[in-house]
Amino acid sequence: MALLWLSGRDASRQQLLQDVNLTPIEDLPPVLDGWASAAEHLEAARPRIEAARAHMKTHGVLPDDLETRDVTADILRDAEPRQGNRDDRGRGAA
Repeated sequence: MALLWLSGRDASRQQLLQDVNLTPIEDLPPVLDGWASAAEHLEAARPRIEAARAHMKTHGVLPDDLETRDVTADILRDAEPRQGNRDDRGRGAA
């Protein structure tokens, strides 16, 4: 299951539950698609994450080829649908 990456990450799990519970049922499929996509991206990055972790343990620094970029815009863009549903607390799926 794509959402297994949430285990051990209380804030992510809490946000998922909040998104599901506060989203009107008719708007739920794209919200769940977004969460599944995030999980798939993280899972696809697993080999690179493991390699960076091993390099860090051995050398004490991250690999030179590891891309560093500001992801603030991505986070804000991904959060937009959730922020738009915050006023719909009485119309949740649960």
